[in-house]
Amino acid sequence: MPDLHALFVEPLQYQFMLRGLLISAMLGISGGMLGCVLIQRRMALMGDALAHSLLPGMGIAYLLFGAGVWALFGGALVAGLLAVVGTSLLGRLTRLKEDAAFGALFILFFAVGVAIVSMARTRVRVDLLHFLFGSILGVSSLDLWLAWAVSTATLVAFALFYRHILLETFDAGFYRATGRRGDIVHYGLLALVVLNLVAALQALGVVLALGVFLLPAATATLWFARWGRTLALSAALGVVGSCLGLFASYWLHIPSGPAIVAMLGVFFVVSVVVAPRSGLRKR
Repeated sequence: MPDLHALFVEPLQYQFMLRGLLISAMLGISGGMLGCVLIQRRMALMGDALAHSLLPGMGIAYLLFGAGVWALFGGALVAGLLAVVGTSLLGRLTRLKEDAAFGALFILFFAVGVAIVSMARTRVRVDLLHFLFGSILGVSSLDLWLAWAVSTATLVAFALFYRHILLETFDAGFYRATGRRGDIVHYGLLALVVLNLVAALQALGVVLALGVFLLPAATATLWFARWGRTLALSAALGVVGSCLGLFASYWLHIPSGPAIVAMLGVFFVVSVVVAPRSGLRKR
C-alpha cells in the first residue's frame, strides 16, 4: 500500500506547498464558477483571448516598475480592461461582432506583449516562460492576499446578484426586455474574469490560467443540467483538481502549472466517458 503520510502529509511541511495549495483552492472556487458563465454564454475562447491580452500590460509594468506584485497586477488589469473596452467599441462602431473583435485584439495584444517582454530581456533579466506559464510554488504572501480578495469579491458578487447573473447568462434578451441593464452585468462578469485571470497569472501564467476556469466548468456541465449544481460541482472540482495536481507535481517532479491543468483534464476526460447525463457511455 502507498504511504499516505509520505504522499500527502510530508509535502505540507514546506511553506511553498502550503501557499500553493491555498492559492489553488481560492482560484479553483472563483475560476470554476466564472467558467460556467463563459461556457454557458459560449465565450470560452473569448476568455482565452482575455488571458493572452494581459501580457503587454505585464511587460510594460515590468519595465517601468520592476517585478512587484502590485505593478504586474496593475499592468495586467489595465491591459485586460482595455481589451474589454476596445472590444465593446469595435462592436459598436464597426460591423465586427464581439467574437471577431476579441480575436483581433487578442492576437494583437499577445504579439505586442511577446515583443515587449523579449525586448525587456536586453535591459533586465526577465524570463518569458515565467510570464507564459507562471510558478505556483513561488507565490508570495501578497499573491495570496490578492487571490483571497479577488476570490471573495467573486463569491460576494454571485451571492448578491445570482438571479441577475442567471437571467443574463441564459436569456439575455428577456433580461434586457424587462428593463434591466444587461450590459452592466455582462461587463461586470468580464471584469471579474479579468481580475481572476490577473490573480492567477503568478501561479499559472498567461497560457494555463484559463484551464482552471474552463476544465472544471466543462466537466460539471457533463454531470448536471441545473445551473446551481453545476456551479457547486465546478467550484469543488476546481479546488480538488488543483490541489491534487499540485501534489502530483511534487511527487513526479514536474512543473506545477501543467500538472494542475493536466489533473483537471483527467477529470474532464473521465467525465466525457462516464457522465450519466451526456457521457459517451450513455450514448
